[in-house]
Amino acid sequence: MKFGTKAIHAGVEPDPSTGAIMTPVYQTSTYVQASPGAHKGYEYSRTQNPTRDALQKSLAALENGSHGLCFSSGLAAIDAVIKLLNPGDEVIAANDLYGGTYRLFTKVFAKYGIKFHFVSMEKAIDIEQHINKNTKLIWLETPTNPMMNIIDIKAAAQIARKHQVMLAVDNTFATPYLQNPLDMGADIVMHSVTKYLGGHSDVVMGALIVKDKKLNDDLAFLQNSSGATPGPQDCFLVLRGIKTLHLRMQRHSENGRKIAEYLKTHPKVDKLYWPGLENHPNHDIAKQQMRDFGGMISFTLKGDSQEEAFRIMERFKFFSLAESLGGVESLVNHPATMTHASIPKEERIKVGLLDSLIRLSVGVEDAEDLIADLESALD
Repeated sequence: MKFGTKAIHAGVEPDPSTGAIMTPVYQTSTYVQASPGAHKGYEYSRTQNPTRDALQKSLAALENGSHGLCFSSGLAAIDAVIKLLNPGDEVIAANDLYGGTYRLFTKVFAKYGIKFHFVSMEKAIDIEQHINKNTKLIWLETPTNPMMNIIDIKAAAQIARKHQVMLAVDNTFATPYLQNPLDMGADIVMHSVTKYLGGHSDVVMGALIVKDKKLNDDLAFLQNSSGATPGPQDCFLVLRGIKTLHLRMQRHSENGRKIAEYLKTHPKVDKLYWPGLENHPNHDIAKQQMRDFGGMISFTLKGDSQEEAFRIMERFKFFSLAESLGGVESLVNHPATMTHASIPKEERIKVGLLDSLIRLSVGVEDAEDLIADLESALD
């Protein structure tokens, strides 16, 4: 089944009672049982809900997995993965990752005896030198947020298998339309469903997709026991959003290319980060593991002036200054003071996240209008 067909049909069946082509919103907290313990799979909506089940099946199919699990946010999904670990266990994570993930690791789980190492993964082989007998998980994003670094998933997976360590990949920026980490050897794929999968800036949700039943059962236990599950209305909205995922991602990628081509010769732009550029670090790996390069772009300004970055962002008309990304509308973000403010400045600077760094989530508007907006703001 091709991706576009899968996006529309996989995991979704007509409602058996009415024939409704869209999965109904099962807006219920509980389910009637004929006798104690004689339920037919549904007993309480924190544990299971038919609308959520349909979404979880759809997400599993999109990522070529066997099991999908939805959570009330992307961070709730990451939280469940780290709860698989025990005090004394260690995690190797990329040194360029979403600020909320960094905060969860360092401010929440570190105090429970889990140790995190933040390392460069530009050369996947460098991961191995940080593995020891306590290492239980490798956590990476690719492309990373916000520096768009590309990490070789296959190489990381080979290292993880060699040392019997789990590999989890945050696939939010790429989406299953552009790459499928499970096919490259990852054990867990994580998504902030809030972003491209929902696609319309109206849902907050996270998801995990796996192939291994035991791993799914362990994560499902945590999903139910910790209770960070999404409601059926949100699941319905994401099911609807997924039906156009392939169309949206194609347009995001097309627009991303046009914006990157414009910015790479702009006199005010110092460094430009987009995986589709031939001079982007690990561009060859991106070509191998991605089908296109998406609509996320970051750039710094000559002189690295935060004040100038603020002035530019306040002048946009079509790029809205806001947190988040991946919606149909274009957004602009200042990571140093917004999405990545929880990361100490000295750590940000090490990976190139300067005070003038501007991150664009290029939407699906007319590219010429977006370029004109950039030209006006940068003037």
